[in-house]
Amino acid sequence: MSLVKSKNKKSGITYVYESESYWDKEKKQPRNNRKLIGKIDDLTGKIVATRGRGRIEDPVVTLQQTNAECSLCQAYKKQVTNQEDLMRSQATEITRLKTEKKELAGKLIALAKSFRA
Repeated sequence: MSLVKSKNKKSGITYVYESESYWDKEKKQPRNNRKLIGKIDDLTGKIVATRGRGRIEDPVVTLQQTNAECSLCQAYKKQVTNQEDLMRSQATEITRLKTEKKELAGKLIALAKSFRA
């Protein structure tokens, strides 16, 4: 068995089918049976199960999944905050180095002028 993706050109929805090949003895050709599994969600890229005439089943979200997602979000927020702090400190270091570079360039020019004189 394999998964087959088929895009509906009118609606733009990509459906996913489970395909099973078999040999047709009468026509002496390979044939296949397809069974609809669901459709691909545009936002997540995951397969969402459908039932009946294209109605999406209501997903059951457990409390543990919600808590796990919240802790994951908090970990990402902490990581982003740390990276933003690091970027701010690097930006201040860059401005300090630029001013130091200007001061050294000025001193070097003054020193070069003193040797010419």
